[in-house]
Amino acid sequence: MNATHERNRAKRNRMSAHPSSTSLAPHVATLPDDAATIMKRGAVTADRILELGYSYRACRTLLSAVELGVFTVLAAGPLDRDTLSERIGINSRGARDFFDSLVALRMLVRDKAGRYSNSAETDLYLDRNKPTYVGGAFENVITRIYMDWGSLTDALRTGKPQTHLSMVTKFAELYADETLRDAFTNTMTARTRPVAQALAKRFPWAEHRTLIDIGGSQGCLPVEIAKAHYHISGGVFDLPPLQPSFDQFVKAHGLHDRLRFYPGDFFEGPLPSADVLVLGRVLHNWDLATKKMLLRKAYDALPAGGALIVYEQLIDDERCTQTDGLLASLQMLLSSPGGSNFTGEDCVGWMREAHFRNISVEPLTADQSMVAGIK
Repeated sequence: MNATHERNRAKRNRMSAHPSSTSLAPHVATLPDDAATIMKRGAVTADRILELGYSYRACRTLLSAVELGVFTVLAAGPLDRDTLSERIGINSRGARDFFDSLVALRMLVRDKAGRYSNSAETDLYLDRNKPTYVGGAFENVITRIYMDWGSLTDALRTGKPQTHLSMVTKFAELYADETLRDAFTNTMTARTRPVAQALAKRFPWAEHRTLIDIGGSQGCLPVEIAKAHYHISGGVFDLPPLQPSFDQFVKAHGLHDRLRFYPGDFFEGPLPSADVLVLGRVLHNWDLATKKMLLRKAYDALPAGGALIVYEQLIDDERCTQTDGLLASLQMLLSSPGGSNFTGEDCVGWMREAHFRNISVEPLTADQSMVAGIK
């Protein structure tokens, strides 16, 4: 008992030597007002930091589910664990944790009988057989981009891209690999569709008759515009290896009589002319000098009164709230020698330098906005 009493007294002495009210006060006094208030309330925790630091696990789980076709298989109806595992070709060891993790992430639903089915969102947007499918946006991530982010620290230290498929010099190599080319074009189409649908409603197409999407890949944007506006014709200007993908995509939508492929390289000559030119998620791939060069070429190619539309994941002008745009700029650090994202204010300034007028910035989707100007 005496030994225990002595230990407790020693503990009390140590605590009284460093009373919390005394030790915390000078530290709180040096903090900004909002930080000091939070600390006084005892509301500071590491929860948000830990959640962000471990978020790669949830991300990779979703990407694997898309890659394996989980949501497409379940679109036909609920399945038990063994049947679903067999259908998507995975080993039984990780199946239960994998599917239940998707339940916890609210990507799947599990009934009382233990059968799995899609959530409302995944059934609509991650079934490959539905026109609303957005999983194509992840295909390039699965095959290439996710691994690149493991080298972000090296990219920050060196300022150099961390992939051999550099955006500036390796598009031809990227397109030469059928798997990578298909993943890239499917990603572009999935990312473009909601923007194109918004653009079809918000731009005054009645004032124009022709449209060419510069670097337009499979042609999703002109297809969506042409579907909504029967008087519009035009097509896509892009590197020759993409023409088969374009032809197949456009024919599938019954628009091959109004839309055509313009093969070329915007480094090697002028851009084709049309009433409206679009540079969609193109400028962020390149350094500032190239950005300005492309804007000048677009101006030269347009007729008087013609319009240029630039759409991107713009960074907010204060560079502190638009997370998607800022992280997209880090993606350019990883994958291109000089590419970077930019603010709407930046783009307006460059377009003014190229002599565009009546320039406006307008949001199109939750993460992408357009900057439009007139020649």
